Amino acid sequence: MDEKSTVRTSKFLSRVLRHDPAAIGIVLDEGGWVDVEELLAASTRAGRRFSRAELDHVVANNNKKRFAYSDDGLRIRASQGHSVEVDLGLASAEPPPVLYHGTATATLPLVLREGLKPMSRQDVHLSADVETALRVGSRHGRPVVLVVDAAALATEGHIFRLSANGVWLTDRVPPAHLRQYTG
Repeated sequence: MDEKSTVRTSKFLSRVLRHDPAAIGIVLDEGGWVDVEELLAASTRAGRRFSRAELDHVVANNNKKRFAYSDDGLRIRASQGHSVEVDLGLASAEPPPVLYHGTATATLPLVLREGLKPMSRQDVHLSADVETALRVGSRHGRPVVLVVDAAALATEGHIFRLSANGVWLTDRVPPAHLRQYTG
């Protein structure tokens, strides 16, 4: 599978498994899972044919580890980032003292005023390192990285969960717990 096909299939899977499963006629269970064979058949009917081996390649080689198989390998889901209602079943976890969030410079004033909100997603996504946050922020324009005082948030009772691909999830981050990263 060449890089272009891998990216195209990954984007398709992100749309279907995170945002619009009905687009190809599948239904995710409460945990966001769908049977692999059902996904492959529905994708083919929708004009996006790929094999199990190609799906395995996308899951294994996605640099953001966006997808995961069930332990038995029979089901697949997105690791996080859903706009459709799912319960990933992630246990709460103690975050590191500081986490990071990447955004575009154009949105910085609003974020510093209102804090981080999940917007169309179920959770706010945070990273454990500046490099990842910078990469995420650059997808939306000129990037800026925000430092999140995760220790203070946890002390105040905010719940954090860690997704299978290392993304930290929480419901919101009030502006008092944000500052711009300066290096």
